[in-house]
Order: sequence, then C-alpha cells, then structure tokens
Amino acid sequence: MIVGGTQGLGRRLAERFAERGEAVVLTGRDGSRADAVAREIGGETTGAALDLTAPAEIAEALEPVEAVDHVVLAAIERDANTIRDYDIERALRLATLKLVGYTEVVHCLHSRMHDDTSVLLFGGQARERPYPGSTTVTTVNGAVTSMVRTFATELAPVRVNAIHPGIVGDSPAWENAAEMLERTKARTPTGRLATMDDVADAALFLLENRAVNGVNLAVDAGWMLL
Repeated sequence: MIVGGTQGLGRRLAERFAERGEAVVLTGRDGSRADAVAREIGGETTGAALDLTAPAEIAEALEPVEAVDHVVLAAIERDANTIRDYDIERALRLATLKLVGYTEVVHCLHSRMHDDTSVLLFGGQARERPYPGSTTVTTVNGAVTSMVRTFATELAPVRVNAIHPGIVGDSPAWENAAEMLERTKARTPTGRLATMDDVADAALFLLENRAVNGVNLAVDAGWMLL
C-alpha cells in the first residue's frame, strides 16, 4: 500500500511494484484521481481516497484494505512558511499530515500486518539542511527520524525504516528550477543529483531487506557532505 501514490516518488514506487506484477493500492486525497492513476499504471493496481489531514476519517477509508506486505507513507505537502509570516493553518495541516496521519495509518493497518511486513516513512533532507521558509518542513522531517525508532520498537517484528531524499533532479517538483538544480549539482561530490529511480531503488531495499530495521537513509548523492 502506497499512501500518497498518485504523483512524484510515491507514484514511481507504485509503478515499480506494478512492473513486477505485484498488487498495489495507491491513495490520494482525490479518489477519482487515485483511480485514474491506478488505471494508468495498470496491472493489479487500485486507487483509494485517503486524506491524512483528516485523521479521524482514516480508519473508515482503510476498512476495505486486507493483509499488507508493505506500507509506504509517501504523502507530502510543500509548505513555505516563515517565522516572520507564520501561517498557523498551513503549519497545522502539514504537522497533522505527517505526524498524526502517518501514525494513524500504521495504527489502523497494524492488525492486517504479518511478521514479514515492512513500513517505510518518507522524510527529507530539509531535516538537516533548512532553508528560509522550511521551519515546518524541517521540523516534521526531523520528527520522522524519531518516529522510525518508536514505530520499530512498538511494531516488532514488523520492520520500519525511513528514507530522506535530497533534491531529486528529475522530480516534477523541480521542473521549473533548472538554475537551482545546476547550482546544487555543482556542489555535490558525485557531480549528479539523485533521480526518482535512485530513490525508488533505495525504497525497495529498505522495504525488502529483512536485516534492515530502524534505519534513516539519506538519498542525496552526497549533497549533505558539503
């Protein structure tokens, strides 16, 4: 199950699972869009409506879901929210989505997990490299680091890991930021940025390697070294 699987990295991971012939449930806030994306991906992919910013409605939305092998929490919102011009509603929305929403999904699906189930949380490298307007984003991504540890402890033997992408060069989120991408690439030791497939490969590793648990993995081509 991929929560936040209608676009970006969540969608790419759904595509990778579908290419292998696996059954995938992907969610988005808009059920019609989730269904449409599932049809585009094809195979045994289905869509479902789920809004992490309305945590009281999550249990009902997940009722049709049966046993799960992997749970991916990839839903994000990009919130530019400075301290000087602080928007409380936007801050509460993002904190609810990533902290309460992620946790409620795992709570609701726990009874449908088995000993070999794995859970993957998406954070981000803004946790380590803040920028003007990233106060809420940096805070919630930092919190994901701690959530991994408590989830892995409470859910054992279910494995729980997190992935923290840096700037992903071919992500649609950065399609209008060519100049910034070039500057970042020039400061990266590898001379390249992470790609969506790089992140998907790392996500599959964290989900499927049975010896990896409680890990916060940065996927940023060494960007944080400089």
